[in-house]
Amino acid sequence: MSSASSSLRLADFDFELPPELIAQHPAPERSASRLLDGTHTPPVDRIFRELPSLLKAGDLLVFNDTRVIKARLLGAKATGGAVEALVERVLPNHEVLVHLRASKSPKAGAVVRFTSGDGASHFEAEMLGRGGPEDSLFHLRFPSEPFALIERHGHVPLPPYITHADDAEDERRYQTVFAAKPGAAAAPTAALHFDEGVLAALRERGVGSASVTLHVGAGTFQPVRVDNIAEHKMHSEWFEVPQATVDAIHATHAAGGRVVSVGTTTLRALESAARGGTLQAGSRDTDIFITPGFTFRVVDVLVTNFHLPKSTLLMLVSAFAGHERVMALYRHAVAERYRFFSYGDAMLLAR
Repeated sequence: MSSASSSLRLADFDFELPPELIAQHPAPERSASRLLDGTHTPPVDRIFRELPSLLKAGDLLVFNDTRVIKARLLGAKATGGAVEALVERVLPNHEVLVHLRASKSPKAGAVVRFTSGDGASHFEAEMLGRGGPEDSLFHLRFPSEPFALIERHGHVPLPPYITHADDAEDERRYQTVFAAKPGAAAAPTAALHFDEGVLAALRERGVGSASVTLHVGAGTFQPVRVDNIAEHKMHSEWFEVPQATVDAIHATHAAGGRVVSVGTTTLRALESAARGGTLQAGSRDTDIFITPGFTFRVVDVLVTNFHLPKSTLLMLVSAFAGHERVMALYRHAVAERYRFFSYGDAMLLAR
């Protein structure tokens, strides 16, 4: 956390967003979404499939290869009271940490029955108590392998501002084309715009690719409730940066290329792995909070979606590209009717 952020208050990250600009469904084609090129002054309105032409041979794209799980589970307590769980993390021994909504929280030892969407099957989970950071989550034990149970009984964990129930389109489109490692409760949304055509065009242009894994948690939607943003407590997420990615980044920078982070989750993983001063491979939890004044060590260019007013992600983007510049780009995006948030359009920013 940087002292430079102390001069900025929560209100400095607010903007007027007409509700109809909040995208409720994805664009018909992934790469047909719009791309606001903020690397130029004035910014240039483009289509996402133009991205390869904006990068150079020798640049390196880094993707988050996490896979969104059907983390939203609906069920009931033994008393019959409704329960909604959002799986935040899968642990060893069939255990999970969840956000839980119920009229009255079940106590340790209680059983919660989760039912599939069609009502044809169910499973029972045992409440072990509270867990996670500051005991803000609930600790459950499932009867068998959690990922299989979640896949069979769960729902796509659409963000709170998407108002329709999840359907087959969401199963396909709230997932990147290269999703590999299950564990996310929210999609790395900047990567949703990439399709096979764009990926092929990037390869042809000589742009390299590498990956990290950061399992995006529901805390990514957690609002900031303090005026002094330095007082905000950031949620924690698990990430892994492979040695091959570290080597590719070092080689890219040594050759004069740029490291292009696809999304804020990739950026958080990379900059977390470099907090000691140099980029280190490995896996751990991070609660990094990036605000204006932060020293970036890895990422040179960022592909990102448009984020919520007063959100930690808007603060991160402002730290990366400059607060005044980012807020001006957001005003442009609103005026030009860009689509916002998870299913919305993208922007390209340089540090």
